[in-house]
This record gives sequence, structure tokens and C-alpha cells, in this order.
Amino acid sequence: MTSEANRLTMQKFVEFINTASQALADELISTDAIFHVPGSPEPMRGPAGYLAIIAMMREGFPDIQWTLEEMVAEGDKVAARFIMRGTHQGTFFGVPPTGKQIAVQAMNLYRLSDGKFVEERGQPDMLGLLQQIGAVPSH
Repeated sequence: MTSEANRLTMQKFVEFINTASQALADELISTDAIFHVPGSPEPMRGPAGYLAIIAMMREGFPDIQWTLEEMVAEGDKVAARFIMRGTHQGTFFGVPPTGKQIAVQAMNLYRLSDGKFVEERGQPDMLGLLQQIGAVPSH
């Protein structure tokens, strides 16, 4: 696929992560895709694995939305910088709901094949997120 085609696929991917649509998961995520999750010893796999990642974030932040700020596509790879925004309304990493708003950056590297995501390495700013909900001191 061309870099331009991967850019268009990435735009659809943003719709997917913001809606957690099963139909978009099936359309965009390869059944043998691997998602490396920070802090998890084993990667998540396939459409169900990615939906589980989104569900984990929505448990703590039911209104979470991702905004794609920057993207670079070259060959089969896409690098993307997102801002995640939401309200801490559920327990997250053991921290009870605080009602605090978050705006957290994430840097992700994706690999695509035949128009589907086959790999992701994501690096959300977990320290910043935990500071924003008061779980870790900010100084």
C-alpha cells in the first residue's frame, strides 16, 4: 500500500478508536495483529485484543477521545502522535474516580499490510496521566 493509502486508513482508525466499532475493528485490524501494550508482558492480538485495550481505557475514562495531532507515513509504517482527552469517572490502575479531566499525549508506531493494522507499539504518557488524576505527585 502507498503512504497515501495508509494515511486514509489511519483516518478511519481514529474513527474506530473513538467509537470502539466492532465493524471497523473487523475492517481495519488483521486477525493476527499484535499490539504491544506498555506494562503488559504479553501483547494483545487481533480485533478483540484492540477492542479490549479501548475497553480498558473506557473503564477509567468513559468519554475518552483521541485526536490525531501528527502523522508520518512511509512504506508500511505509520508514526502517529495523539492527544487522549477524557474525564476520570471510573477506577483506573487502582485509582478511584476523581472527576478530573485529562489531556495526555501518546506516540504510536504502526505497521500495516494490505490495508489492515498488523502491529502497534504504543507509548502513552502514563506518568502524565497518573499525575493529572492525582495518583502521582506532579513535582
